Amino acid sequence: MNRVNRYSLSVMAGCLILALSPIAQAQAPVQRPPTLPDLEVVADHGGESARPYYVAIKGAGVDEQEGYSPQIGPQTRPTGQYSEQDMLPVESERLTPGQVVARDLELPGGFTPIFVIGDDTLSRQWLDQRGDILRGMNAVGLVVQVQDEQAMQELRQAARGLEVRPVSGDGLAERVGLQHYPALISQHGIEQ
Repeated sequence: MNRVNRYSLSVMAGCLILALSPIAQAQAPVQRPPTLPDLEVVADHGGESARPYYVAIKGAGVDEQEGYSPQIGPQTRPTGQYSEQDMLPVESERLTPGQVVARDLELPGGFTPIFVIGDDTLSRQWLDQRGDILRGMNAVGLVVQVQDEQAMQELRQAARGLEVRPVSGDGLAERVGLQHYPALISQHGIEQ
């Protein structure tokens, strides 16, 4: 075994010994099999606990009421602490109203169709023309340009029952190569 590999193994073994030493834990004890030594928290740099995300892992021992909701964050947060108004205005630097060239995509099965709109005349006309199709698909709307709560409510009324949420579209635009909206993104492609 060469010198680098022996050094790497000795460093890993040292870290393992430190992690498994029976020193008091910084968190509440977890039921562990009696044959395993207690774990030690080597470093805790603060921040928010990842515990709410573990509810999705069945058998992780995290109750549903402690889970994470993308609408409100960890459910242990007091309700009403944040509102949609706190997210406004939404401005997406990579997206503008305009013509979208249809193209194919291969997204995973079960992908929920999404549509991208803004608070502009083109988006409102498109929503009026395509609304029935979008409702039939149970599509979810991302409002990527909107200034205030009143404009957001007007878009919801125009959507007539479709779920619409304000969100920056820059990440989505980069991932799927989108420059303009309104657009529909489904399992099979992007279209206007």
